Amino acid sequence: MSKYTKDDIFRIVEEEDIAFIRLQFCDIFGIPKNIAIAASQLESALNNECMFDGVSVEGFVRSDESDMYLYPDYDSFEIYPWRPQAGKVARMFCNVYTVDRKPFAGDPRNVLHNVVSMAKEMGISFKINAEPEFFLFDYNDEGQPTNTTKEKAGYFDVAPADQGENVRRDIILNLEELGFDISSSHHETAPAQHEIDFKAENAERVADMIMTFRMAVKTIAKKHGLYATFMPKPTEGISGSGMHINISAEDNNGNNIFLADDNNLSETALSFIAGVLSHVKAMTLVTNPLVNSYKRLVPGYDAPVNITWSSYSANRSALIRIPSRRDKYTRIEVRNPDGACNPYLAIALILAAGIDGIKKKMTPPEELNENLKDATYDSLRKSAHEILPMTLGEAIAAYQQDDFVKEVLGDSIYDKFLEAKRKEWKDFRTCVTQWEIEKYLNIF
Repeated sequence: MSKYTKDDIFRIVEEEDIAFIRLQFCDIFGIPKNIAIAASQLESALNNECMFDGVSVEGFVRSDESDMYLYPDYDSFEIYPWRPQAGKVARMFCNVYTVDRKPFAGDPRNVLHNVVSMAKEMGISFKINAEPEFFLFDYNDEGQPTNTTKEKAGYFDVAPADQGENVRRDIILNLEELGFDISSSHHETAPAQHEIDFKAENAERVADMIMTFRMAVKTIAKKHGLYATFMPKPTEGISGSGMHINISAEDNNGNNIFLADDNNLSETALSFIAGVLSHVKAMTLVTNPLVNSYKRLVPGYDAPVNITWSSYSANRSALIRIPSRRDKYTRIEVRNPDGACNPYLAIALILAAGIDGIKKKMTPPEELNENLKDATYDSLRKSAHEILPMTLGEAIAAYQQDDFVKEVLGDSIYDKFLEAKRKEWKDFRTCVTQWEIEKYLNIF
């Protein structure tokens, strides 16, 4: 059942003195975009008459097919709590349609919708709980963001060591006004690193929530004079920021299909795990999309390197971990994604890979019983465990070797994503870094 009708939105806009509504969508890399309309234009927007030029959006369309329409999702209507209370600003997420009024294949939101619909046809409903991590850094004297902080706090520390406690609290209060059900928050392992967790929701809503979360965190942090970043590894020598994706699944009767009668993992859960592990190399370009992403996925830190799974909840070296609770809340945690990913595409690929495993009744590799947190690449190569791509270049190669990814993303997104990442990798390979200058200039 829908949360809002068209009449509800008209009423709220009038009662709350809302002056502007942002019609929000994103490009294929998860960068938020919007068109702002005055309240006087709301009827046209709700009638799906708002048009924009798709040429200007990264990865969308060619110049000869540029006109696109935005179809607002009424249930995503929220008022931004951090905006002025006189002449308020609200937003709605939108689906993108072509000029002939068909869902646009290059819309990331549409990709996730298609995967969720496929699951529903199988009698499966997924819920997702994301765990995004971020850093709060200082600005320099010119007002530009840095990757430095005066803070020295660590895991679960409190004020005054945790200098971001008040910022986190303010972020949470704003998120709750936006409909988030916050389950917990804490200081993370590295100085100035934080995590705020919200309770599980259906996959499509969670992807929207991740987009909102990133905007809220950055906006509120700036009000406190700090810069929030979801960059996976902004500082060397410390743990990077990930975004673990927890997945639970129910049948049409509300039963957890990942749980067997004996309170162990079901065959369905094992097949889901097998599907994710079988496609994870190819998916990594999307779940970990930056050159910098692969500075996080290295041995010695709280990030997976090997393609393994473990039902031992304390083993955080496995790519897939099964948290200890064995009841209706039994879930599967995928640990390699980071906060720079497009959440619609990343979640779509993970769910589709699991569905592929279920359909084909795949069997996962032998469970990882040892903790490989401190294992080196050399030791991993000598073991039976496969490893994730070590660079964006390796991820690009893996992306092209699995037709599954193209089937899920569609030709348009697949090709444009690949083209952009090839360019990014070329730009990085031709860049002379400060490390190279310091390492070689005085020697050769």
